[in-house]
Amino acid sequence: MIVIPNVGHGSPAKIRKQWVKKIQWAVLFGLMVLIYGSHAPLITLTKVAGQVPFNPSSCVVMIELTKLFISLATLVLTGATSALRSPPPLALVAPYAIPALLYAFNNNLVVVMQAYMDPSSYQVLSNLKIASTALLYSFCLGKRLRPAQWLAVGLLMCAGVCHTYSSLDLEGDPEKAQEGAEEEKEGSRLYVTAWGLFLVLVYCCVSGLAAVYTERVLKSQRLPLSLQNLYLYVFGVVINMLSSFSSFFVEGTKSFLEGYSGLVWAIIAGQAANGLLMSVVLKHGSGITRLFVISCSMLVNALLSWAVLGLQLTPFFLLPVAMIGLAAYLYYR
Repeated sequence: MIVIPNVGHGSPAKIRKQWVKKIQWAVLFGLMVLIYGSHAPLITLTKVAGQVPFNPSSCVVMIELTKLFISLATLVLTGATSALRSPPPLALVAPYAIPALLYAFNNNLVVVMQAYMDPSSYQVLSNLKIASTALLYSFCLGKRLRPAQWLAVGLLMCAGVCHTYSSLDLEGDPEKAQEGAEEEKEGSRLYVTAWGLFLVLVYCCVSGLAAVYTERVLKSQRLPLSLQNLYLYVFGVVINMLSSFSSFFVEGTKSFLEGYSGLVWAIIAGQAANGLLMSVVLKHGSGITRLFVISCSMLVNALLSWAVLGLQLTPFFLLPVAMIGLAAYLYYR
């Protein structure tokens, strides 16, 4: 008599495997949210006299270099170095240059936009990248979202706006109305020019396109993720290094490693880890998960700013928390 083990839908082995996979994704999601959320508070802690003591461009280069070295080390440890013995075909590698160019373009566009809107308006309007990413995800990857999932995306966007709005000082400081404070008042008011609105729309579309295109490339090629990351970050290092070196010709620019401290290196390590973890999400998961990571990180950012920097939270903070919770329920149910 032949005995066939129970491997059906409800078998203990399959249920255990499903739970292990869920726990792994939960840990991955939690790490990414924590790293994303701690980024801004850590940068604030590095400031000296209100200014960051290091060159931001060089920091981006070091993050890309760290991701490149980790990808190479992973490739060696997994024994997949056979792909490096001969130059890869140009058609295989060229697609990885596009995300690096798009991200570099957006990094510079953020600086340009500051001249056409105030920082708070930028924070509010940049939440449009949630909608642009979802639209491009649906159209470019052929992923049809249910009405409830579109509602979840809308809730995420509204949560971002509410979170930013709750941190604005719309009434301003009464002392600024006094004589001699007109310039300070002008610099603190909310404003967006027509050109600024156009630029922020371009920024949101490019941000969504970069994420969707990266996901498409990672999933379309049957290569080890470490090798794909290696191709991706080689272009990232080259493009950002060119951008960084061009900034050194500007008077007053800090040298490459000037102002680096243990905290700055911790920021670099965290952002490098987050980039590598995000590639796992895009390869084996969904780009929409990235939107939930960004939204949840806003809440972690606020909590860390309250605990570490002493910033005050208002009861209004609970509204975006509830919106994100409802969005997660609607999307993943």
